[in-house]
Amino acid sequence: VQLQASGGGLVRPGGSLRLSCAASTHTFSEYALGWFRQAPGKERDRVAAITWSGGSKFIADSVKDRFTIFREDAKKMVHLQMNSLRPEDTAVYYCAATQSRSDYPLREYDYWGHGTLVTVSS
Repeated sequence: VQLQASGGGLVRPGGSLRLSCAASTHTFSEYALGWFRQAPGKERDRVAAITWSGGSKFIADSVKDRFTIFREDAKKMVHLQMNSLRPEDTAVYYCAATQSRSDYPLREYDYWGHGTLVTVSS
């Protein structure tokens, strides 16, 4: 499975961005999906995750009420809507996928995209 993330860029504090990730698999609806980020000098952290059915989601406390994850199975895409961005959100964002019918958002994934850089600065 190949994942291609897009939508990163430079945005001012308080602004919004939508990250998108397109997957190459024909069985996309069977995949659990996640978004992670890695800031300079820090470990990669899970930001958001969604189950194969979309019925359960995880949002990290640091981005709760600002970020939303949603999937479009017909387009084989997953999105991360980021609002009220802060300088501390600056990081490379990665999408991830794994084939799983777990009803709980996953922490570990088999497939990773290359990442897209989000810079929040005035």
